[in-house]
Parts: sequence; C-alpha cells; structure tokens
Amino acid sequence: MDFYVMKNQKKLRCGITTGTCAAAAAKAATELLLFGRHEEAVLVHTPRGVDVSVPVFLSVDTKDKAEYCVEKDSGDDPDVTDHAEIFVSVRRMKKDCVAPKEAFSSEQYPNLFLDGGFGVGRVRREGMEQRKGQAAINVVPRRMIFQAVDEVCKLAEYQEKLLILVRVPQGEALAKRTFNPRLGIEGGISILGTSGIIEPMSEKAIIDTIEVQIRQLQAQGERNLLVTPGNYGQGYASSFLHLDLEKSIKCSNYIGDTLDLAVAYGMQNFLLVGNIGKLVKLAAGIMNTHSKVADGRCEIFAVHAVLCGGDGKLVSEIMKCMNTEEILQLVEKCGLREQIIKSLCEKIEEHLCYRAGDRMRAGVILFSEKFGHLGGTEKAQEILCSFP
Repeated sequence: MDFYVMKNQKKLRCGITTGTCAAAAAKAATELLLFGRHEEAVLVHTPRGVDVSVPVFLSVDTKDKAEYCVEKDSGDDPDVTDHAEIFVSVRRMKKDCVAPKEAFSSEQYPNLFLDGGFGVGRVRREGMEQRKGQAAINVVPRRMIFQAVDEVCKLAEYQEKLLILVRVPQGEALAKRTFNPRLGIEGGISILGTSGIIEPMSEKAIIDTIEVQIRQLQAQGERNLLVTPGNYGQGYASSFLHLDLEKSIKCSNYIGDTLDLAVAYGMQNFLLVGNIGKLVKLAAGIMNTHSKVADGRCEIFAVHAVLCGGDGKLVSEIMKCMNTEEILQLVEKCGLREQIIKSLCEKIEEHLCYRAGDRMRAGVILFSEKFGHLGGTEKAQEILCSFP
C-alpha cells in the first residue's frame, strides 16, 4: 500500500482515509461472499487517482454474510483514527427483505444498501450532509464503497440485494477526541475522506508549499491569485464560479500566512473562496482557522445578529447551534440571513485590508452546503472580474 510524497526534501509515507478502509473491507467481503475467495489484500481505486493495495483481515464467513477488517494506517501524519479497526460486512438480502430505514441507497446501484453499525456516528442534528438519523458516512466514502462492491457484483453477474454495514469497535471512544459531539454526531466516528489518501504535512511544510506555489505563479507573470482552503472551495470555484483551477492554490487553515506571502510576491488581486464554516472566523480577525487555534463561530454570528436587529432570544439560540449550517437555517427563519452575511462580509474585508495593507486587493466569497452562494466582500466582485 505504501505511497510517498516529498515534502521539504523529506520522503513521507501517505496514509489512507477511513473511507478507503471501508471500501477495501467491503470489496474483500463481497469477493468472499460471491466468489468464495479469501483475500489478504485488495486494490482500491481512490478519488485521488491513485490505486492502493490495502491489507484486509477476515472476520466472518458464512453462506449469507462475509465480513472483513482493515486497520487504519495514517502514514507519517497520524491522527485520532490511526490504527482503528474498520469492519465491513456484506450480507445477502432476501427478495422481500426491506433495507433499514436510514440506510443509504443510490439510483446508480439500486440493489446496494449501506448503513453504519456500532462505533459509526449517527447524525442527530439538522444541517449536516446526511439526513438526521443517518450514519455519519460522508458522500465520497459512500461512493467508494458502492463502487467497490458493484465492481465485484458485475464480475459475478450478481443482481440481488446486498446490505453493507460499517462498524468501528473503538469508534465510540475515539469520537470523544473528535469534534463529532459538537457537530451533533453521536455514538462514534465519521467515515471520511475526499481523496482517499492522507498526505502527511507539518504546519511548516504546508506554508512552505504555499510559498513555492505563489513564487511559481509570480515567475509565470501571474498577478491574480485564486485561493481556497481545500477541496470543497475548489469544487465551488470551478463548478459555480467557473474559475480555472490551474493557477489556484489551497491554503488549508493558513489564510494569514497566505495573504502575507501573496503581498510579498507582488500579487495584485487575492480572491479567497470557501465555506462559511471556516471563513466566518475571519470576521473576528482569526487568520489561522484551525479548530485547535480558535473557534468562535457561534459568538461571531451572535454579535452580527445583534448588529442586524436580533434579540437576546436569537443570540441564545445561535449559541446552542452545533455548526454554521444550523445557524444559517435559524437566521433564515428570522429573515436576517442576508443582513448578517452582509455585516460579516464588511468585517471580513476590514480585517483583510488591515492584513494586506494597500499593496494588494483582497476579497472573499462565501458559500454553504445548503444555501450555496451566500455573498462576498465588496472588492470580491471586482477581483472576480479580473480573472480570465
């Protein structure tokens, strides 16, 4: 499975996401169930475009059910779930059998159903990507799992129903060390991953990489800089703003450092596009948006709600919210969403201008998963027009 990247002249080993673990275990279980073939490793296609060979370990083997386990390997960037055991079972369903009410299904794979078992969190609040009551298995891992199982079904020419169940025995304990309890996800960890691969990067390595990218763009004569915190921002910039990502960079949580570097390398326009859940922190001058550095999202929204005419009851309700999507739904019901976003954008621009000085125009465009485009700072539209 070993896959490496070079960071700061160091060879670092990449890891795999919990989503890749689940897809590998699901594929191995399906091969055993449909072919009677026991595997010690399976090949998984990741969204990153890298195929990884993942070691798998047999857990259950019966006529109608097979289960495999994968031990999560985070590589040289260990996280909370490093070495966690991800179990996935695949079970034949009788023709008249009904899938669990909250199981995931897909029009593309009508005979496949996916659910979470013990140690996989359940969404208990509105505003998440999953419906309330569903397992905390994100969309990319779901797709990977369905694709892995379907690949085997096609080879076996099997067209009957299958139920896929993901469980993590250590998940409930591990979740206490994550943000899941604060997000309204109870009972376990989330099955995550947007690329399938975990790239190890220290804080210095990330900032150094950002600098290299900006320096390269400067050398090419580029003076407009499109910046996103990560994959979600890039997806929005490409799909909805129709911006070319070829000359964009990802800044992760290091927005202040990226601004400083952009100024130092003579950039004229700086456009930051991202989810409000991260970028709302800029309204308080928080330029490193990592959760361990600072949060304050509810507090920031609460202040701007008051500035826009909200009362004490609204402030109290905002402070009880688990995430910004929930806050947005709340202020939408009050008819204050647009005013609050405008107020936030004005404050974000104030902090950006202070950080960038008069040497570079800087703007921010905000979006959310539920509401899509929310708004932007005053200079954002001007800067957006400067991009080809």
